[in-house]
Order: sequence, then structure tokens, then C-alpha cells
Amino acid sequence: MTLLECGSLTPFWSVELRQGTFNLGYDPEIPLGMTPSNPLALIAELTHRCPLHCVYCSNPLELQARRDELSTEAWSRVLREAASVGVLQADFTGGEPLARPDLVDLVRAARAAGLYVSLITSGMPLDEARLDALVEAGLDHIQLSFQGAREEAGNEISGTKAHAQKLRVLEWLRKRRVAVTLNFVIHRHNIDQIEEMLALAESSSTTRVEFANVQYYGWAFANREQLLPTRAQLDRSLEVLKRTEERLRGKIRVEFIAPDYYAKYPKACMGGWGRKLMLIAPNGDALPCHAARVIPSLTFENVRNCSLPEIWESSDAFQKFRGEEWMQEPCRSCDRRALDFGGCRCQALLLAGDAAATDPVCSLSPLRPKVDAILAGVNASAPTEIASRPDWLYRPNPA
Repeated sequence: MTLLECGSLTPFWSVELRQGTFNLGYDPEIPLGMTPSNPLALIAELTHRCPLHCVYCSNPLELQARRDELSTEAWSRVLREAASVGVLQADFTGGEPLARPDLVDLVRAARAAGLYVSLITSGMPLDEARLDALVEAGLDHIQLSFQGAREEAGNEISGTKAHAQKLRVLEWLRKRRVAVTLNFVIHRHNIDQIEEMLALAESSSTTRVEFANVQYYGWAFANREQLLPTRAQLDRSLEVLKRTEERLRGKIRVEFIAPDYYAKYPKACMGGWGRKLMLIAPNGDALPCHAARVIPSLTFENVRNCSLPEIWESSDAFQKFRGEEWMQEPCRSCDRRALDFGGCRCQALLLAGDAAATDPVCSLSPLRPKVDAILAGVNASAPTEIASRPDWLYRPNPA
């Protein structure tokens, strides 16, 4: 599991739900109304290979093969170019970035370029020697994912036996000088374990724990009806988190990302299209967000052929939904248009069939009844237990 599988790149800690607001604090890097002249973070999607086969993976349904991946030299050049245009942070993700045998070299290259380096990982495969090598190379931060607090449920979701290894990695991290974030991907089969997840975080060296509800792209969209929590589950989880956030303040930062479908207004996806972040896919394609390939009208420049500054400043894909000219009503005249930028373009495409439409999760969207109908179906029945073995569609590895 990676950060990209749950959409947690969007700093959306203030959760305005259709039945009230729950606030865990919101401190974006720059005011949402401003457009930076350069990307702030580079998301380096090093590979689509992964030992896990999570049912909510947000990687594309058509995964890229190992033979198409950028070389060590190409990635090193990309990292230098990123630093030259003002990028501050490199997030190594996947798939599973540990599947790259050159990961230590890439961490070293990012640090040499002056970037803050974060590894977003499932912890598989990893041993203490390789962890030490990564830290020595300059790794600043690790985000370690968990599929839940209980082994059986976690293994079910990931399609493999992974939980015990994650616990080992968590213990190893106690002894290393590296910042640690725990990421729990939340869905209807583990949302009732939040108190256990918090206990796991408190027993570790982490200073930040993120509860990121599944965002419905890729394999998560295919498994949506089995993953969406009920409203009652969501309300109970918010009560637990509200109590805990106050108790842990100053010790562990608790962050919560709500399910889009329950929101009153959409999130400013990726901080706004082409405003803060640039993602490089394993084959070198530059994308404004991890799910952008679902929009068939977009074509993506490749770092093998173009420089990062060229792509950021002038490529059609990054220009497509910048600013406000592309907006339809009600977004075009909405007072929130500089806050959420009309919501998620990929979600608009998946739910409305039009990437330029108002994100249908927005209460002001004429298509909001479609989302309400989905939620009505989810809330009409009790949450399914993992023991009932839902008929999951699992994410495979690329050929």
C-alpha cells in the first residue's frame, strides 16, 4: 500500500460533512487562492510492482511493466531538475518502491540534489540492513502503511500475509533516526478498529498518524460497494478521533481524511490541478495527479523527451484544468471555486462522465443525487464482515 492508494496527498484535515463539520486542523503549505510558480513536491512513482495486491489500490487498472521503468540515471536527472525548479520534497512511492534494487542510490541522488526524501512503503520487502542503508543514504521520513490493526483482516485486504512484517518494521524504526508516519487506509471492514490502530501508533515511535479513508479510483472504484463505510460507522469513528486528538495533542499528530462521498463540498484534489505537485509515473510520463490517466482526452509528456520545467509550465495536461476558464456552472460562479477548484477532475469523469463537470460529491452539483443513491445502497445493509469473504477484485502485478 502506498500513500497514492488512498488519496492522502491532499491536506484535507478539516472535514465538512453533509451532516456537520469535524475539524482536526488544516495547515496547507500555501494559501489555496494562490498559484505557485513551481511545484513544491515531486511524487516519484518508481514502479507498479508490489508484493501486496490491495483491493483499494489507486494505481491504474493497466499497470506498467518493469521493462518500461525509468533507469537509475534517468531518475537521478529528474530529481536534479526537480530541485532546480524549486521542488522541496521527493516522495518515493509505487507500487512498492522497495521493489527497486537501486532505491538506496535514488535516495542518495535526491539528497545530493537538496531534496527532503520521504519513502512511502508497505515495509515489504525490507530488512534491517537495507533500512540502515536507506537512512545512511539520507532518507528523512518513512510513511509505513497498515491495512488495519488485526492480522487476519489486513491480510485479507492486501491479498498476502503482510501484517507481521509491518510490525517488525515498526519495531526497527524505534532505533533509527528517521521521522515516521503511520498510514491506516480506512474502509468499512476496518473502520471499527480505529481505537486499536491508535493504540498501535501510541506504542510506536511515530509522531504522526493518518487515517485516510479510501478514495475511489483504480481498484478501489472497482470494489467500491464493498469498501464504503456506513454513515453510522463514520460518525462513530469521528467521535473516537475527536476525543483522541485532544488527548494526543503535542505528542502525536492525528489526521483524518474523510470519504469524499460523504462530504458536503469536495476536496481541493492534490491541492489543485497542476498547482503544487507533479507525479512521474514509472515509465516517465508526467501527470498532474496519480489517477489522471482515467481522463481519455489527456496526453502526457514524458521526462525522457522533455524537461520538468517545460512540462510544468506548458504541457497540455498540466494546463488543462488550471485556473477557472475550464469551469462549468455552478463552479464558475461559486464563491468556493478558489478553495476546492471544482473538486476532483478524475472523480468527475468517473461519476459524471465529464472531467470538466462539478465534482458530483459536491452538495451544489446537479449530479449529487447520484452519489446519494450510492450511499443509500451502502447504508441499507449492515457492514459486511471480512469473514464473509467478499468477492474482491484484487490488483495484480504488471506483466
